Amino acid sequence: GSFSSDEVIRKRLLIDGDGAGDDRRINLLVKSFIKWCNSGSQEEGYSQYQRMLSTLSQCEFSMGKTLLVYDMNLREMENYEKIYKDIENSITAAHEKISECKKQILQAKRIRKNRQEYDALAKVIQHHPDRHETLK
Repeated sequence: GSFSSDEVIRKRLLIDGDGAGDDRRINLLVKSFIKWCNSGSQEEGYSQYQRMLSTLSQCEFSMGKTLLVYDMNLREMENYEKIYKDIENSITAAHEKISECKKQILQAKRIRKNRQEYDALAKVIQHHPDRHETLK
């Protein structure tokens, strides 16, 4: 079945705990922000600030990657739908060709039957004298 995005996030958080991917980065970012707010010296504040920037860029990179994968999946789905339609059309065309061939077979059988009847009649006729002989 299909999940809503909230369900997916909830499930991932349950499985992930503190997080291993994006969730962990966001948790780290929040912790860094709290440390930065509580930092005493300017150097400590600056290093926390750098750490936050680094975590943010990791999050952005990860989000970009996710978007690319999402776009790729959408294109792939469109591609599969096109292939599916092509296959459906091929199947329909094949059915039409089969029914056309069946008609041709019936016609050929009819022609063959007629030819056999003509041949049989011709043999019967050949046994009898022609009109000229009969008139004599």
